Amino acid sequence: MRLVISGRRLVCGTLLLPVLCGGAWGQRRGGAPAGGGIRTAPTTVRDPGAAYGLDTGTTPLYSSNGQVRHAEDEGKVEFRSETVLIEVPTGVTDRSGRPVTGLTKDDFKIYENGAEQKITAFEEISAKSTNRIDLSGKVNANTYTNLTAAAQQSPQTVVMVAIDSVNTPFLDQAYGRKQLIKFLAQRLTPGQPVEIVSIGQRGLRSISGLTYDSQTLIAALKKVSGETPALQGLGPDAQASVAAAPLSPSGLLASAASPAPLDGSASDLTSRLQQFVDQGEVLEAAYLQSNAIETTMQSFLSLAWSVSGIPERKALIWATAGFPFFIDSPSAIPAGNLGPLYERTMQALNDAEISVYPVDVRGLVNYSPNAQPDSVAPSTGPQQTRQIINRSWLQTSQIGTLNDFAEMTGGRAFYNSNDVAGGFRKAVAEASSYYLLGYYLNTHNDRAGWRKLKVTVNKKDLQARARSGFLVTNATLNPERTHVTDEGFALRSPFDSTAIPLTVQVGATTPQGDKKKIEFAYHMPVSGITIQEGSHNEFNLDFITEARSNNQPAGHSAQVAHGVLTPEALAKIKSDGIYFRNSLELPPGQYQVRCLVRDNVSGRIGTVSAPVTVN
Repeated sequence: MRLVISGRRLVCGTLLLPVLCGGAWGQRRGGAPAGGGIRTAPTTVRDPGAAYGLDTGTTPLYSSNGQVRHAEDEGKVEFRSETVLIEVPTGVTDRSGRPVTGLTKDDFKIYENGAEQKITAFEEISAKSTNRIDLSGKVNANTYTNLTAAAQQSPQTVVMVAIDSVNTPFLDQAYGRKQLIKFLAQRLTPGQPVEIVSIGQRGLRSISGLTYDSQTLIAALKKVSGETPALQGLGPDAQASVAAAPLSPSGLLASAASPAPLDGSASDLTSRLQQFVDQGEVLEAAYLQSNAIETTMQSFLSLAWSVSGIPERKALIWATAGFPFFIDSPSAIPAGNLGPLYERTMQALNDAEISVYPVDVRGLVNYSPNAQPDSVAPSTGPQQTRQIINRSWLQTSQIGTLNDFAEMTGGRAFYNSNDVAGGFRKAVAEASSYYLLGYYLNTHNDRAGWRKLKVTVNKKDLQARARSGFLVTNATLNPERTHVTDEGFALRSPFDSTAIPLTVQVGATTPQGDKKKIEFAYHMPVSGITIQEGSHNEFNLDFITEARSNNQPAGHSAQVAHGVLTPEALAKIKSDGIYFRNSLELPPGQYQVRCLVRDNVSGRIGTVSAPVTVN
């Protein structure tokens, strides 16, 4: 390989290759070096805390005309590749709901927007491996990984349970945890790996890591306390008004700017004062609802990336009371900074083969104003009628949205039942056996929007369940559109990303003035990296090493490695993997270091976290 300039070393198998480490490099995103070789250059990442709107104040839920945006409003999509494989995990059950096995490719038909597609990939998956898997951890004294070899090869259905305190009333959270303990104590299949997390005001956190022991899960759950959701202090009527009349805050203010004249009566004055109070609650509810969408989507994105390197299907059981975003159609997208986050999250769920199973932990719901403990004294006349209509609409839309969201990911919603534990049990059973169908997307159709999917089985009395479709937008199909925000989010995520299996060795420290230089050796199998073998074996990778102390930035190093490989070098890295060396200079102290690699062709990311002490 011809190299541009010497400096740091990129190691391909046992072949050491110099790479750039400083100076003026011109454009960061240049083409591959002419005549072959590797080009590397330092790269920068904006404040990762700003990723996906984390640095914003009020993020609008709706467009300027007060309506929800839709994917088709984007117009056209720029495809980065001529071949896009659409994979569709499909479960098949008989009339009794039992999984059906032994079917062939010829037994299935798949349709996109009503047009039959040619099935080019087919596999029957039975998640019955007995190998124990581990997501991440310490390999030895100074080596860390995000995905063990067993996790990369074991066909097991991983079950994740997300306890949602952002969108669930406080009292219902306790009931949901009780029902989850009941399910774990009686129904957990032996050898079933389960992880429990919580979604709260401060984001996603782990309650119990991936484990096969139900008693460990139960013990961790018993230590969890509830959290008052942000919307808890607002009356259900304010929440219903926001959902039933999806206006932007400016629109809500405009509607209150010209009230009808007072008639002078005491009752009219009281009514007007109540309307003034209600209007303030509606505006606050709109703001808090926006925050709830952001927190929920960030949590789902972190979860998806954390298990994306584990093969086969995963089930995400979402213990919640509702979705914070009203979906009037599958193509609905929040406006403003929330849009790319929502689109990226939906794509990440699909890429990781995650089916979401929302379980409404409220059980049976009575939406009458008189049945709510936090209701203001019941009104009479038109105001009472409006309360009942809005609350009824809110309950109906919440259930409808949970159904739509579940179907968009290939899952199923469970609601209006006090047997919440039964919902948990059915969700796990559905995800245990399935078929993986695949077809190539027609990239000549560059119109943005929602592509509706339908899978049928050519056998009597059998039912196929697959995701109802997928979004075709620039954020979902063009990884360059979210390049910076993806890296920033991965660096700040509470969990490591596993789309690229990565192992990092923390090297020795050497004095560097009043600081010390610490070396980090990356290693990844070539299976996680895109080598464009039809384009002179071209590859394009970002490497970032970042240290934080007391949750504050302490050190940062970032480079891009872009080049082409000779046939001999390609064969070598296919055998031995890719190695990369980077370093940080840090003063004495305790640090949490996160190492990141991003494949700039596919957008896949792998990260590894390691504690580092500098004496």
